[in-house]
Amino acid sequence: MSKTKALLLIISAAGFLSACTTADTYPISGEQCTPEDPVQTLDAVDCQLPV
Repeated sequence: MSKTKALLLIISAAGFLSACTTADTYPISGEQCTPEDPVQTLDAVDCQLPV
């Protein structure tokens, strides 16, 4: 599989999965989101992969 096709597949899958959720539930578990959830305070710099 070419890199272009793999990238297109990944982007399509991400778009499909995010389109199937409501704004107040988590996409995989379906659990209700609350203001007390620890992920509410996450920032993009908290999610960097180690080099």
